[in-house]
Amino acid sequence: MTKSYILSLVILFATAATSFGQEKDVSDKVEKLLSKMSLKEKVGQMTQVTLDVIGEGENRYSSFEPFNLDRELVRKAVSEYKVGSFLNTANNRALTRQKWYEVINEIQDINKAENELYIPIIYGVDQIHGATYTAGATMFPQQIAQAASRNPELVEKGAAITAYETRASGISWNFSPVLDLGMDPRFSRMWESFGEDPYLTSVLGVAMINGYEGKDNNIGNPEHLASTLKHFLGYHAVTSGKDRTPSYIPEDALREYHLPPFKAAIEAGAHTIMVNSGIINGVPVHANYDLLTNLLKEELGFEGLVVTDWADIENLHRRDRVASSDREAIKMAINAGVDMSMVPYEYERFFDNLVDLVKDGEVKEERINDAVRRILKVKFALNLFETPVTHYKNYPKFGSEEFEQAAYDMAAESITLLKNKEEVLPLDKNSKVLVTGPNANSMRTLNGAWTYSWQGEKTEEFATQYNTILEAVQNEIGKDKVAYFPGVNYVMDGNYYEDEKDQFKEAIAAAQEVDYILLCVGENSYTEKPGDLNDLYLSDNQTELAKELAATGKPVILILNEGRPRIISKFEQNVNGIIQTYLPGNYGGDALADILFGDVNPSGKLPYNYPRYPNALIPYIHKPSEEQTAAEGVYNYEADYNPQFSFGDGLSYTHFEVKDLELDKTSINKTGKINIKVQITNKGKRKGKEVIEVYTSDLYATGITPDVKRLRMFTKLELNPGETKTVSFTIKAEDLAYFNKNREPIIEPGEFELMIKDLKQTFKIVE
Repeated sequence: MTKSYILSLVILFATAATSFGQEKDVSDKVEKLLSKMSLKEKVGQMTQVTLDVIGEGENRYSSFEPFNLDRELVRKAVSEYKVGSFLNTANNRALTRQKWYEVINEIQDINKAENELYIPIIYGVDQIHGATYTAGATMFPQQIAQAASRNPELVEKGAAITAYETRASGISWNFSPVLDLGMDPRFSRMWESFGEDPYLTSVLGVAMINGYEGKDNNIGNPEHLASTLKHFLGYHAVTSGKDRTPSYIPEDALREYHLPPFKAAIEAGAHTIMVNSGIINGVPVHANYDLLTNLLKEELGFEGLVVTDWADIENLHRRDRVASSDREAIKMAINAGVDMSMVPYEYERFFDNLVDLVKDGEVKEERINDAVRRILKVKFALNLFETPVTHYKNYPKFGSEEFEQAAYDMAAESITLLKNKEEVLPLDKNSKVLVTGPNANSMRTLNGAWTYSWQGEKTEEFATQYNTILEAVQNEIGKDKVAYFPGVNYVMDGNYYEDEKDQFKEAIAAAQEVDYILLCVGENSYTEKPGDLNDLYLSDNQTELAKELAATGKPVILILNEGRPRIISKFEQNVNGIIQTYLPGNYGGDALADILFGDVNPSGKLPYNYPRYPNALIPYIHKPSEEQTAAEGVYNYEADYNPQFSFGDGLSYTHFEVKDLELDKTSINKTGKINIKVQITNKGKRKGKEVIEVYTSDLYATGITPDVKRLRMFTKLELNPGETKTVSFTIKAEDLAYFNKNREPIIEPGEFELMIKDLKQTFKIVE
């Protein structure tokens, strides 16, 4: 045994002992405090209230501007009702970090003065692609774009910056990341996910948690915060494609696809989880004991805090009708395993009913103790008892050039080149271009929702210093070479944003005077119910604009700026280039311009299948029967599996050759592993980054038909022109297990196919 090995063991045991000691210390503090608490103090800790409720205003649903706390309302909440948590911003508007500090510090001070048994407030906010509700914060691409980067290091770095800037706002709890699978392009929150693949979501979800919490999960560090896994479980898999509507998910599918990212994140040490607002197999998840207690807390061993989503306990009675009263709804949710209720308004009703339920024996006090124990554990871990609010003056990097560069880097690696007919891209900087379309001159559309406000409608107030696509292109090649007419613009129609023609004829006429057309289309910002839709096609006005511009004969570069893939098959064949920007954030315009004109070589890869038709929404993870073919004339071939673009698609300005796929063995047992090697060479003239993805296919399975293929691992690397690198992977037999209907993971003997790009090798698992 070498000295270095002995030293490593000593360090390992010392670290483990320290961690155990810290956990025991926190546990002791929690139990000591819990033993002193009254029932009302316990129930107060389980109550979370939105900020407007305690602000100066005419009612609890909105506040006066500028925002100020109503000290008497704060006293009522923290003294009479012992409220332990607040969330959200006021009036749906971002605050400065100085204002955040004043607000949260005042709440903490009143709470301390009013309670002999002082327990600090925990404050939570949705900071999902940067410090969403803080003016001047760094806004990164949304999660769907981050998934396209295939770069866990950038994801972790972005999350670490978000944690830093959220702490600079005095806030210690972030409702992120989203680990739901974005499998349905109809869904209004698809863009909040890492896409449709469980493995990709697991890897990037863990990276984001490491950024938020630190790899050691030391959330007491003033630059880290508590993360929230959401939304447990299966939230995006709705049958209708619309938000907060029922899902029907078999047990095997739930475990095969939806559970792995949450399991990986729990194992990574995430401190809190938010519950799915919807219904699975007829049972609202907030009332589902099997999911929240049996699966989450017992089987997965989650020891953290389980919080509801917005008003979802009330919804058990008022929307889902499984509870005959609010009181019954509270009983169902708390007994199912909910620890904290995001009330968010009528907190008195929740508090009084839960106290009454415990006194009547309908909710056992041990269930209350378990919930409060979990809440206190997070508060101690965050070091709130010593530092209830962090001070913005201690965060000099807030909004720094270093952070801005990280946001740009993520946007540059996320943007995905999907079509480049006759290598029309990159464009010459001496070219004259027309920039047109409703997304051409909008910071709102670049960012999407959860940007300075819930729906993102206030983005233009806070983001004037950043560049829209139009402004970035003008900066790149000069204003004199850029014509701009919107052609189509977004307008408010009732509660929804539609579009209408705006200088439509002028845009068509201007196309005659330029070399290239940059057509910027997609969606306005939205999330949750306001983002529900009935037609997945790109709007009629934008489609007409695309067709008319293509008819001019000038090359059209279609720039997609959208949260979900809006269908473009009515005109796709008539455009020369297609770039998917997703929702790239405040630096998305700059990154796009650099890609358009060749300063950056694109490297993004689609994190979902891009459908060709509204009734062809088959994800890349699908069954062989969804690819049936027959003799000519028997079937409609357009109804076969035929996405417009596939998961993993993404072009480069250089050419990569992948060859010499080698497996060190072709047969393994159920505990074995295979080492894989493959060579990649940059055969072009530009430096570029490429993603190598390893897929497998179980050729035959027993009882449950196998998926056509599944992503098992990936890596991203950069190569100079002419450079060759060897990439290595290791795949274990257990990685190929699937779940049967009895919830059992099965590693089945048989033949498998392994695929990297166009290369394939077969191997076997034997008894």
